[in-house]
Amino acid sequence: MNLPNPDPEQPRRKRGRPRLQPTERKENTSTVQALERGLLVLQLLSKSGSASLADLSLQVGLPASTAYRLLMTLQKREFVNFDETTQEWSVGVEAFTVGNSYFNRANLAEASRSVMRQLMLDTGETANLAILTGAGKVTFLTQMECTHPIRAFHLPGTRSPAHSSGIGKALLAELSRQKIEDILQKTGLPEFTAKTLTTPKALFSDLTTTYIRGWAFDDEERHTGMRCIAAAIHDTRGDAIAGISISGPTARFAEDTLALFGARVKSAAVEVTRMIGGVVPDYEQRHKDDS
Repeated sequence: MNLPNPDPEQPRRKRGRPRLQPTERKENTSTVQALERGLLVLQLLSKSGSASLADLSLQVGLPASTAYRLLMTLQKREFVNFDETTQEWSVGVEAFTVGNSYFNRANLAEASRSVMRQLMLDTGETANLAILTGAGKVTFLTQMECTHPIRAFHLPGTRSPAHSSGIGKALLAELSRQKIEDILQKTGLPEFTAKTLTTPKALFSDLTTTYIRGWAFDDEERHTGMRCIAAAIHDTRGDAIAGISISGPTARFAEDTLALFGARVKSAAVEVTRMIGGVVPDYEQRHKDDS
């Protein structure tokens, strides 16, 4: 491949931003300079469409050799492309993939809003939407609160260990045993209440039940006196990407209503899955496979 070679004879260009003052240096000590520069390169390319090495180095305010190393690093991860014909750089497919994940999440939250509201009205309990992160924790995206004075409350961005969460267990149940074990090796199974599932045997048994029936049950496993029922939402490939749930005081989740609530939450997850063009699991086949 014919990549541009920065000219070592080229005179050093003046940087495109003033020298940082002592107070500014102090405020920026928590940033990684190379990463910040790389992100700036991506932002510039996204605005211009494509640019030469010389133009980028001037825009970023860096020597051509430094800008070139940044571009080569980004190219290795497919965040930028180099056109040998035009000798210009442009945004790569991986940048689209990463950016599209944000769009999908925002689209998911928007698509879920009406379903969550109806779920809250039908059950009388707070409805939640959350995702599972690589760190093995559930992150709540949004919530539709019920009107009861005593209710569950999760601020957007609140995190909770997956093994003690309704949505967490609904999403773990969709993963392979190896992936679940990889997560548990990082997080462990800490105990939060007397009912927390703290052994692999208890957790995997619960996840098997969850997978077959299509909904998960958090029976005071994170907070004493609180219960939660959740189901997974699937994308166009059939992968579980988020979970929807209802949560509230144990007294309002009586034993004779659990199956009814479970079916309603699963129905809500199916509805959101269809709204985002996802693939709905064959729950009947799951039951047959277990029998």
